[in-house]
Amino acid sequence: MSREPRAEREPRNPTWAIELTPEHPPDRMGNLAALAETEGFEIAFASSHYFNRDPFVVCSQMAAATDEIRLGPGVVNPYETHPVKLAAQMATIDESSDGRAVFGVGAGDRSSLSNLGIEREKPLRRVLETFTLARDLWAGETVTHEGTFTARDASLNLEPPSDGPPVYVGAQGPHMLRMSAKHADGVLVNAAHPRDLEWAAGEIDLGLDERPAERGPFESLAFASVSVAGDEAEAREAARPPVAFIVGGAAEPVLERHDIDREAATAVSDALERGALTEAFDRVTPSMIDAFCIAGTTETVADRFAAALEHVDGIVVGSPLGPDLEDAVERASEALDRATSR
Repeated sequence: MSREPRAEREPRNPTWAIELTPEHPPDRMGNLAALAETEGFEIAFASSHYFNRDPFVVCSQMAAATDEIRLGPGVVNPYETHPVKLAAQMATIDESSDGRAVFGVGAGDRSSLSNLGIEREKPLRRVLETFTLARDLWAGETVTHEGTFTARDASLNLEPPSDGPPVYVGAQGPHMLRMSAKHADGVLVNAAHPRDLEWAAGEIDLGLDERPAERGPFESLAFASVSVAGDEAEAREAARPPVAFIVGGAAEPVLERHDIDREAATAVSDALERGALTEAFDRVTPSMIDAFCIAGTTETVADRFAAALEHVDGIVVGSPLGPDLEDAVERASEALDRATSR
């Protein structure tokens, strides 16, 4: 099954999603999700990092504060938590939200996992085995699994109110992108620049060529770092922290694709490893912000959204959103409207 080029496909409304980072109390996260729903976003992802609040607790609060928006972790990894437990947590969110859950799952950040003494072994197999097992559990099966993890006679003492949440895989490398297109319901492409998204679309198409027909539709979403504000300089300044972490984990081909100076990138990475966060953020260059974040005024961001949509089926407006969160949610929604009305 090969996906047609976007220009040759029937027009459709792109999917609009947002990432809310649980660095804020659950009540505020619920309020932000409610605002996102009012502004027309269709999915709200709660990001998952060990140093922030628990994404599943936050998702419960977001579910209680909203009526229609889909929600879920964006993204959890199957190393910190056993995959059977992840399946149970997702089933619980699906139950409490009346079938609105979305399972965002990926291999996790290597540096964050190393902080916990966890080796990220065989990431592609681990992710695939995780959501394959979860689907079986959501279908009411008792499962035994021997692979990158072990489960014996495991089952869930609850049933999701639907067929189980759709699976969206967080991906950046070629093999994870292809696997997502072949087996998952969607992919969250960890990129913001059209150059990266165009490359990713080619890898996704290779996976779609091998996708079984019974798997049904598939969509690709750009999981893009976005910073929008009324003042461009303020928006770009707010982009420094997430861009630093993106640069610190960027593969050599990605840096080369954007002509990012290797020494400058290494300086950012070294500062992060030493825990010198202020230094790392200060070492982020304008070219790094251009490559790894959609940052600027509403109009600037709208232009970048339109360029991204040449290669994906929708956009996740990701962290940091902007210097003022509520204002950024509203501006991002306006930018998405402008991007699709041209």
